[in-house]
Amino acid sequence: MTAPDPELPERSTAHWILLGMKGILSPPALILTTAFFGFAGLCREAGISWQEAAFMTAVVWALPAKIILIGAITAGTSLPAAAFAVALSSLRMTPMVVALMPELRGAKTRTATLLFLSHFVAITAWVFAMERMENVPRDKRAAYFGGFAVTLTAINTVLVAVVFNLMGQLPALATGALAFLTPVYFFTSLYGSARDVSGRLALFCGMAALPPAHLLSPGYELLVAGIGGGIVAYVGGRLLKARREAA
Repeated sequence: MTAPDPELPERSTAHWILLGMKGILSPPALILTTAFFGFAGLCREAGISWQEAAFMTAVVWALPAKIILIGAITAGTSLPAAAFAVALSSLRMTPMVVALMPELRGAKTRTATLLFLSHFVAITAWVFAMERMENVPRDKRAAYFGGFAVTLTAINTVLVAVVFNLMGQLPALATGALAFLTPVYFFTSLYGSARDVSGRLALFCGMAALPPAHLLSPGYELLVAGIGGGIVAYVGGRLLKARREAA
């Protein structure tokens, strides 16, 4: 990430918090919010109360992990097994946290603040931050990110509670369509935020590797496709880079 413009005007912390909160009106945040309509419908169908659905939204946050938890609940999975599945799903956030937290740290940023903000790191917040953080003074980045991420989480928590109680049972097709907006956004956002050809290749290689991975190892196809597609993308990216440098 490039250094912020040294000529950025000096503004108060409150200004950057409000500017981050304004980010919830961006297309990525709105698409994610729309997907939570489908999540509320899934919770109703699974027999989960609106209090549990709202609590799940605030505490688990990442939408794929919550869907995994709902699946475990409806399947009658034991609590330790469900917790392990959710934790395993959330491990994919670790590289995002490792990449983002140093960008948020300022000279006076406390470790406790970064630990708190790490809870809100998911694909939407990570892409939003990585695309805009270079235009924010370093000592204001934690405030800016917190304004966006905390507000987005709070709004979706309230939204799930309200929608759960106001909406009737969604048709299965409508629920699936709303939930499908999230992976569509994830793909387009990750593609747009990729900084080199290897990152873009990894998305396509992973998708291409998924069908054969399912045939080879049902149940572990995502892991196999991710590792296999990532290796192919990395090697392909290095070869393309070497060819360009030699040209």
